[in-house]
Amino acid sequence: MDTLVIRDEQFLHHDPGPGHPDNPARLAAVHASLDDTPIPGTRSVAPRPASSSELQRIHTPSHVDRVAATEGLERGQLDVDTTTSAMSYQIALHAAGAVVQAVEAVIHQQASGAFALVRPPGHHAEAQGSMGFCLFNNVAVAAAHAIAEGDCRRVLILDPDVHHGNGTQHVFEERHDVLYISSHRYPFYPGTGAVDEIGKGKGEGYTINLPLSEGARDGDLLHLYRHIVDPVVRSWAPDLILVSAGFDTWHRDPLGGLSVTEEGFSALFRLFQSWAQEACPGRLVAALEGGYDPKGVVAGVRAGLTALVDREDAPTHRIGSPSQNTVETTEHLRQILAPSWASLLS
Repeated sequence: MDTLVIRDEQFLHHDPGPGHPDNPARLAAVHASLDDTPIPGTRSVAPRPASSSELQRIHTPSHVDRVAATEGLERGQLDVDTTTSAMSYQIALHAAGAVVQAVEAVIHQQASGAFALVRPPGHHAEAQGSMGFCLFNNVAVAAAHAIAEGDCRRVLILDPDVHHGNGTQHVFEERHDVLYISSHRYPFYPGTGAVDEIGKGKGEGYTINLPLSEGARDGDLLHLYRHIVDPVVRSWAPDLILVSAGFDTWHRDPLGGLSVTEEGFSALFRLFQSWAQEACPGRLVAALEGGYDPKGVVAGVRAGLTALVDREDAPTHRIGSPSQNTVETTEHLRQILAPSWASLLS
């Protein structure tokens, strides 16, 4: 089966305003790259919109109504940095629906993996409000759908965006059927994502935050995923893996402040693919989040799609070693998480 690419020109028509970082050019560059140099083993389809019931598994009716009220307005303001244009509501419905559609495709064995190339992004959106360029929480909506209507009892969400996905963490932090793992620059916007945020109640241990210092490189990122996430994921064996695929960790991203390269993106996604191949073959779905240098977004998407198609290990000789700070963070994380995950002690 081919890997599914869900894309549509309508995602280019969400316009947050002049000078806004989430501009259409970042996704237009991806479209152009895939059209000019297609990736064999992929096929493209158009998205469908999310339904109200799908959205309301995550979002309150009042939040959905507030976003809907922006339809047709030249400019709406949902948050200090989250604005809309006339078509943004319908586009946001299709962004969330695209990720649900991707999940349905892999669950029903209609694709061997999927990448939803969507705007606006989603992981900052809270149950009751928009935030950080995000209208609806696309990946969270899809995760809830997989549990409610798929055959998934354990859903893993991986969030390597440079910003912590506060919205995704908060909607699932008291649940043990969704394991949320975020790597991000810390301290940084939105201020959440400390190592001691590990979930609450039945969800304790099912939130894992991997903080990275400013300037962190490929070796730092991969060290945390290999030494903390790998043993946890292999012991948990998810039924579905969702990736909040942000590429603002790119070394030239204007907002990120990290130093991840194309080789880092490739190694990371191939690690994700290895977990899927072991636990839930064919059930790996990525959804575009941040990334504000078009070249970085193109590099990340192509690396992710290539990993989804190839399913082979990437060479790691160019990844480099972690910093001492990352090594120390890894040991601190192991101590915090070991009571919940015995696999970290072996």
